[in-house]
Amino acid sequence: MTKLKLVLTFVFLLSTNLLIAQWDQVKIEAEKVTDQFYVLKGRGGNIGLFVGEDAVFMIDDQFAPLTPKILEAIKKITPKKVDYLVNTHWHGDHTGGNENMGKEGALIVAHNNVRKRMSTESVRRGRTVPASPKVALPVITFDKDVVFHINGDDVMATHIHSAHTDGDALVYFSNNNVLHTGDSFFQGKFPYIDLSSGGSIDGYIDGIKKMIMLSDNETKVVPGHGNVSSKKDLEAYLKMLTTLRDRVKAEIDKGRSLEEVKKNSEITKEYKSFSGWINEEVIRETIYRSLTKK
Repeated sequence: MTKLKLVLTFVFLLSTNLLIAQWDQVKIEAEKVTDQFYVLKGRGGNIGLFVGEDAVFMIDDQFAPLTPKILEAIKKITPKKVDYLVNTHWHGDHTGGNENMGKEGALIVAHNNVRKRMSTESVRRGRTVPASPKVALPVITFDKDVVFHINGDDVMATHIHSAHTDGDALVYFSNNNVLHTGDSFFQGKFPYIDLSSGGSIDGYIDGIKKMIMLSDNETKVVPGHGNVSSKKDLEAYLKMLTTLRDRVKAEIDKGRSLEEVKKNSEITKEYKSFSGWINEEVIRETIYRSLTKK
């Protein structure tokens, strides 16, 4: 073996061991929201778990290496296996465990566009994402709405168009008064609007409006990332998004370029606390690109 091959082998093994160590350090924590509904947090999108006499109903499943830990966390809540798995959209931090859960016997449900995007190879942020295996794909898909009548509740999965992606679904539990939003709501942080997957600022705003319409002052709102929230949080988030959208639009109407908008910190000045993985410059750029996309 040449010196170069030895170095490459060492780097590969080191990287693999580091990744294994990272997954080993992740803890799955369960938060009880109602007598029937739990939120599981680990690494990736918030998992919703709805339990009762009829079935175990799960929303999203984070990353594949975490499936054993997630299943162990579920066993502490219920001895039953997961019957239904709803994907709120197609991104890997919400669907990475699909293959494992499919093999466990879960029936996977999602919007039509989730299956379409997972069925084909794509490129996201410069990285090639291969098509998912058949067992990981949604078995049941819907266009607008689908309702599950289980565990003494009416559970509606409803599509919102061109928000975070083009395949987003909200999941509302009417009797439990819980709304799981997927990544169409990032609690306390600027949203990631995936323009390459059909997302848009106007669609995102419309999605928040739909969440507010579905909610009352007692609704527990489970975001894709962050803490369980309320209707008031959604209303504040809507104000933030519409303010930024309108300000960027005003700059576009003045003939400002993308680079000028990216550098204009005045647009987002009172929303610095929302900066996270998506910072102020990135959200300004995203909104600009969304509003000028043809």
